[in-house]
Amino acid sequence: MILQSLAGLPAFLVYFCTGLIAIVAYLFVYTRITAHNEFQLIRDNQPAAAIALGLSLLGFVAPLVSAIAHSANVLDCLIWATIALIVQVIVFYLVKVPVPDLSRRIDDGELAPAIWLGLSSVAAGLLNAASMIY
Repeated sequence: MILQSLAGLPAFLVYFCTGLIAIVAYLFVYTRITAHNEFQLIRDNQPAAAIALGLSLLGFVAPLVSAIAHSANVLDCLIWATIALIVQVIVFYLVKVPVPDLSRRIDDGELAPAIWLGLSSVAAGLLNAASMIY
């Protein structure tokens, strides 16, 4: 019985590691496109940066979870993870339309723009996840 349970361990490890790699890639790309330095701001105890980045990560992970659950193989999963990353980058630029100084305001610690960016990212991520119909 235990061996049957562990039979899925290799697939779990492959998809879990694939997910972690996708998350690291997302954070690398996303933090490069923003004008503010999220990790430095978080180290400096800046809640606005933590909210914006944390919720954007959640917006990326939602479709990543869907991709892991529904993909035919790891390559398929990585393709959909890339699409999820692209969607989040697009969302970042779209949210800046009504708030052009978004990065400066997050850098200054303003919560409203951070929440706007973060929740927009989550909304797009959930829509993205639901749209991943294979």
